[in-house]
Amino acid sequence: MAAGLRKRGRAAPAARAVGVCGQWLRRAWQERRLLLLEPRYTLLVAACLCLAEVGITFWVIHRVAYTEIDWKAYMAEVEGVINGTYDYTQLQGDTGPLVYPAGFVYIFMGLYYATGQGTDIRMAQHIFAVLYLATLLLVFLIYHQTCKVPPFVFFFMCCASYRVHSIFVLRLFNDPVAMALLFLSINLLLAQRWGWGCCCFSLAVSVKMNVLLFAPGLLFLLLTQFGLRGALPKLGICAVLQVVLGLPFLLENPVGYLSRSFDLGRQFLFRWTVNWRFLPEALFLHRAFHLALLAAHLTLLLLFALCRWHRTGESILSLLKDPSKRKVPPQPLTPNQIVSTLFTSNFIGICFSRSLHYQFYVWYFHTLPYLLWATPARWLTHLLRLLVLGLIELSWNTYPSTSCSSAALHVCHAVILLQLWLGPQPFPKSVQHSKKAH
Repeated sequence: MAAGLRKRGRAAPAARAVGVCGQWLRRAWQERRLLLLEPRYTLLVAACLCLAEVGITFWVIHRVAYTEIDWKAYMAEVEGVINGTYDYTQLQGDTGPLVYPAGFVYIFMGLYYATGQGTDIRMAQHIFAVLYLATLLLVFLIYHQTCKVPPFVFFFMCCASYRVHSIFVLRLFNDPVAMALLFLSINLLLAQRWGWGCCCFSLAVSVKMNVLLFAPGLLFLLLTQFGLRGALPKLGICAVLQVVLGLPFLLENPVGYLSRSFDLGRQFLFRWTVNWRFLPEALFLHRAFHLALLAAHLTLLLLFALCRWHRTGESILSLLKDPSKRKVPPQPLTPNQIVSTLFTSNFIGICFSRSLHYQFYVWYFHTLPYLLWATPARWLTHLLRLLVLGLIELSWNTYPSTSCSSAALHVCHAVILLQLWLGPQPFPKSVQHSKKAH
């Protein structure tokens, strides 16, 4: 009898949990229209889409042919390190020299051993499938905390993008690895784990340098939250990690390592460009064009920092002060302030990139729903936003790129930039409180 009572006692909490879950699902079904429109249902929709993605990704791996592009080159590059070569100028693969920082070497060295010296492609594809699902999970956690994007949009972010599935599991590029670490970093920042967030950010940079496009936004957030003196230790974490990871190569040939892994002036081939196909090749390769893009990039970042991100009424130089010494009382950064600043910083860099190759799509693909839906704009309806998403996807799936596909991509980027600039953004609560006090 006592045993029976214990069994019933243990079963009661489980029964209650099942009952609550059943009530929640029945309520969700009754409000199925809201299920697609209300951001509070993000996690439920995300769970369904992640389950669907397991099947879709498995189908893609086993039914669509793998395409060799850079994987063998990656393996040859890390094999050189395994064999004892630490001079970056001597490391190269079939497609050219090693041009990625040290974090790339260590991660792909692990993949080298996990895939039988890079020969087991199917194993590599399954590892990248897990990476894809982990990336989706990290992205959904970000969207759940911002609570801005209607869940129906996530279908287009998951199941409807052939190019992104291809980049992850059919091409095995290093870009998804860097972006997964970046999204982990953002989740840590949202949890107010700034030190660990900066550590993961630096680790992402050590895989591929494109993550530096988020750096202006991160610097702005660090200064806003901590002031210059408080931000320096966090920036120090980023710098020290780069030195520690690159130490074996820095000791062997510091100039060779820095010039190869952080080469900001590397020339891109016109044949692979997705965004500048309508330009003459001579102009695409001209240094003056590159400098003009850099000037436009920096100018727009400065304008956003002055007019959109910094809305306290004080000079932007006040960010250098300790938060407790500012005129406006410091307030914790909200999830939307963090995500909006980082995603916008990266997007501006994408818009003015010297060239975008097909695998670069993952640099901003998962941020597009937020950029389009987080800022309310009456003139940009759901249908128009979906049209922008569709045209961007079409532009990235046009191979080889054409003048029309490149022009369409720039038009879509311009629409998003315009919305980010014109869309209403609430003042920080501290400013509103100070106005009420007066």
